[in-house]
Amino acid sequence: MAGNLRSLRRRVLTPNVSETKLRTRGFHEKDAESRDLLENVGASFLTGYGHAVEARTVAEAEERLEEVPVRFRGFAYEGAAMGLTVLDALPGGGSRRLAGFLAGRGNAHIYMAYIGAGWAMARVPRFRWSKISLPDPVLRWLALDGYGFHQAYFKTDRYVHQHHEEPGFPWPADDPHGYARHAIDQGIGRALWFVGGTDVRVVCDLIDGFAESRQADLWAGAGLAATYAGGSREQELREFARRAGPYRVNVAQGSAFAAKARLRAGLSVEHTAVGTGVLCGVSPEEAAQICDDTRKAAADAGDGEMPAFERWRRDIALGLVARGGVR
Repeated sequence: MAGNLRSLRRRVLTPNVSETKLRTRGFHEKDAESRDLLENVGASFLTGYGHAVEARTVAEAEERLEEVPVRFRGFAYEGAAMGLTVLDALPGGGSRRLAGFLAGRGNAHIYMAYIGAGWAMARVPRFRWSKISLPDPVLRWLALDGYGFHQAYFKTDRYVHQHHEEPGFPWPADDPHGYARHAIDQGIGRALWFVGGTDVRVVCDLIDGFAESRQADLWAGAGLAATYAGGSREQELREFARRAGPYRVNVAQGSAFAAKARLRAGLSVEHTAVGTGVLCGVSPEEAAQICDDTRKAAADAGDGEMPAFERWRRDIALGLVARGGVR
């Protein structure tokens, strides 16, 4: 009986995989290869989500997540984090499933997990957000990256084509800098890589349509997606970097984040090196090391003049410039 209830919970709570089809979303299709890649990303996310909401325990969900192919496993962990966060936020949830996930194998995927929690924020009522525990003071902003991605992915006309912003965003409550909109824009920028179907020309044109004050965050998000998800060849990435112009360093920072997320989880693949080689001018290992070297100082500084997360991002960018790979 319990197994039947878990299966029912999965069917009720899991979005339909058709919602990840580019044609359903109205996204640009560059070619069949890129379409299949992006649709596999979406399907893997939902696979992870389903495993999480159906599993009896976090450990059981982890075992099933490890069966997802390496290239797409990070997206499955992201989806699983969303599912566990939704369960935590539901009335009667109260078992801190996400915390248990992050204490286990999910910790290697902590960047994607925090992003997945942001997807849940977009799906559960705001008065339930207090049930979502994201204790890392630096990484918590990744939840708003996930929120922004979700909104741009599912409400594309409003957030992408009409350039809707989120003024006075209510989370986190202790945001004296009003940084939430920047973190949300980073997620919107990441989603633009999907909306544009990995077609560099289309993605760059979409970013160019936004107000200049938002473009640094959008370019960073797109750079992250270009490296983590992939879908473009080396020459296309070179054009992407060229089109970024003065935001070239923001693209590099996002690409370095992607390398760090993949290497921490042991999921580096061929396109990770292509991405950082073109966009950062260094190997994935070097890019990840710069992320590591700069994080402690940013965390120690705390949220003084700016959030520690933003200080970290800027220090990563400076580190890449100092390494000589970005001009």
